[in-house]
Amino acid sequence: MNRGLRIAFAMAAVGVLVATSIGYAQQKPVRIRGTIEKIDGQNLEVKSREGKNLKVVMSEKVRLTAMVKASLKDLTPDTYIGVTAMPDPDGTQRALAIHIFQPKQRGTGEGHRPWDLQPGSTMTNAAIATTVAGTDGQVVTVRYKGKDKVDEKRVIVTPKTVIVRYVPGDRAELKAGVRVMLNNAKALPDGTIEAPTVSYGRDGVVPPM
Repeated sequence: MNRGLRIAFAMAAVGVLVATSIGYAQQKPVRIRGTIEKIDGQNLEVKSREGKNLKVVMSEKVRLTAMVKASLKDLTPDTYIGVTAMPDPDGTQRALAIHIFQPKQRGTGEGHRPWDLQPGSTMTNAAIATTVAGTDGQVVTVRYKGKDKVDEKRVIVTPKTVIVRYVPGDRAELKAGVRVMLNNAKALPDGTIEAPTVSYGRDGVVPPM
């Protein structure tokens, strides 16, 4: 093989490696809901809601948050919340679940977007502006920073809406049987899932988002 061909092959190989690295870096984060089957140090075995057995490695500085039961009375003006909902035809969000953020989490994921709890569901992270009783349930108006202005959504909280609150997590609570949600996780080339955050239900709570 002459020198020109060797250089060409070397450049092609470098190109493949660069393209692979870029492709890996551009992978979208994954979201996993499931139950811990086993824990060993930084490693978790999780059975996903789809029934898959997943090997998860928690990041060295993993952020742990627990979810505890909350209630309608906790939804007060200026509270920063996340609303998982199904939209009505008029744009009203009928809440499936609401999670109340810790004060230090204010601003997390602010905005309105599609969600994957079930087909057609949405997620709105915003501060409560007003809350009043309505014929279909409690009516909560939330406001968030949109692209060019402050936007708002009207949310119906029904008796079926699950309401939880985030509180600081405790590593000792991660054990078999605990329900977890892994957000912004990353699928590694070997099939392992890398988790920078782990949210879990405390006292039997199932993360509802």
